[in-house]
Amino acid sequence: MKNLLSAVLFLVAVTGFCQKPGPALLNPTNHALVLIDYEGQMAFATSSISIDQLRNHVALVAGASKIFDIPTVVTTVAEKSFSGPMFPEILELYPESTYIDRTTMNTWEDVNAYKAIVGKNKKKLVFGGLWTSVCIVGPALSAISEGYDVYIITDACGDVSKESHDQAITRMVQAGAHPMTSLQYLLELQRDWSRQATYKPVNDLVVKYAGGYGVGVQYARQMVKH
Repeated sequence: MKNLLSAVLFLVAVTGFCQKPGPALLNPTNHALVLIDYEGQMAFATSSISIDQLRNHVALVAGASKIFDIPTVVTTVAEKSFSGPMFPEILELYPESTYIDRTTMNTWEDVNAYKAIVGKNKKKLVFGGLWTSVCIVGPALSAISEGYDVYIITDACGDVSKESHDQAITRMVQAGAHPMTSLQYLLELQRDWSRQATYKPVNDLVVKYAGGYGVGVQYARQMVKH
């Protein structure tokens, strides 16, 4: 037994072999991202989170989706007649021509949006958007009922009150959804700093949008040439 343990430890040291990550973790190939209604009219009434924080969190999520080439659906509601344009942080990465505009509050009930989401052929779906209690609860509960594994980026969602947001998150979690945050999403996709292809883009995104953590990365780059 002792010899077997020594052999395993040697293998780990030499090859970097390690335990496989849990299946509940997200990676760049096992999920699709759905960004819902990050529009001016929806943001005006959002009070569960400050708009500057919300925009930074959305930028982390949208930026991560581009860095890791995540299959992504961007959808709006009544964009031209009521809700207005998407946040600049999304417009910068996803052209308006790719958006799916709806009349339904529940994205899942819109034929084109539904086809786009299920057409990504991913059983894990990650949602973020406005408002949590309406435009996120609807598709999240609908997706769960159809057997999808649903994740909610809670700090990239917002609602008309903290109560509305919190109760919506509780409702979805009780139904089986997994809550997570925007920075957690980004770092869960990176997972290993030895992944050099995404190392610099991830840290560039962190410097720009991750608050104090980003300032720390900027400091390290300048002061210790990291």
